[in-house]
This record gives sequence, structure tokens and C-alpha cells, in this order.
Amino acid sequence: MANVSVFDMQGKEVGTMDLNDAVFGVEVNEHLLHLAVVAQLANKRQGTQKALTRSEVSGGGRKPWRQKGTGHARQGSIRAPQWKGGGVVFAPVPRDYTTTMNKKEKRAALKSALSNAVAENKLIVVDEIKFDEVKTKNFQNMMDALKVKKAFVLLDSNDKNTVLSARNIADVKTAQVNELNVYDVLKYQTVVATKAALEKVQEVYA
Repeated sequence: MANVSVFDMQGKEVGTMDLNDAVFGVEVNEHLLHLAVVAQLANKRQGTQKALTRSEVSGGGRKPWRQKGTGHARQGSIRAPQWKGGGVVFAPVPRDYTTTMNKKEKRAALKSALSNAVAENKLIVVDEIKFDEVKTKNFQNMMDALKVKKAFVLLDSNDKNTVLSARNIADVKTAQVNELNVYDVLKYQTVVATKAALEKVQEVYA
């Protein structure tokens, strides 16, 4: 069972926390991580791209000039792809990019991501994150005290002051336990989580 230090918002160590190996100590499955990231990014896509083929472009119903005798190359329509304003060859059409993973794969991928964060010392546990007012500077001071720049901040509750204080800082994203996902855990250099949030994660995924 892994044991990690717990810090306060001033960056001082105030204790330790035991992490359940069933969640934070599993063997990292890189293939599942890849599938999870690809699925998450693909499912974000709107798939609304569209261009017109030669049959969909308005006009071009007759030959622009007769077949022979003009000195021009033969042409059948002014909407052929080689013409300005013509159709697009193999034009993109709206499509659904959605991919799915089964529940066991999703859970295993998230456990792999969290275990990887612990193994690479990317996880920082904070006793509590709470602010009396909405102030970006206060959140930045906490980040500086923890020596963190790019971070995924996992909260145990939707604390409005914390979320709004962090919102204007580049490379910082806040989320609650029910929003925890593989992509964000892997994307950011550091995962900053409250002790209560990790307890909830262990309760759900252990």
C-alpha cells in the first residue's frame, strides 16, 4: 500500500495518507490508456464538417462550350473539381466519431492512469482546498507553495470560490470526483487532489 505525504495550502507537510493498491497500485496498461484517450477525444468531436461534391454544387448543368473546334480542352461542366467554384473530390460529410469502451475497460484505464501518476510522483495530496473569497492570486499562491505549474486539481465538492479562483489560470483545470477522467490525469504535469477527494475515489473504485 503506497503512502504519500499530505500538505496544507501553504505547502507544509501535515501528515500522510495510505493509498489503496487496488486503485493506485495496479500494473499500468498502456494499451487501455491509449484506447481511453482516443475514445475521449473522438467523442468530443462534433462531426459537422461538410463540403459539396460536383453533384451538389448549384449550376453546371450544361457543357460550357461544344466538344470540338474551340481550341479549349474539352469540358462537361463548370462545376467539375478542376474549376473555381466547382465541387470537392471525396468531400467530407457529417459523421459520428463516437467510440465506446465497456465499463470494465474504463475502470481499468482510470486505475492505470492514477497508478501511473503515483509511480511518477505526479500526485500531490492537499489536506483541504478552501478559499474565503474569489481571488485568482490566492489560488496562484497555493500553487506556488506546492511548487506546481500545470495541474489537474481534483476537488471533493463543487466549492464555488475555489473553482472561480482557478478558472483564469492557464494550464490549471479543476474537477470533482465524478468528472475524473483518464485524459486529464495524463495530460497535466501534476494531479493535485484533496484528501477527501481521494477517499471518495477509493470508495468508488477499490
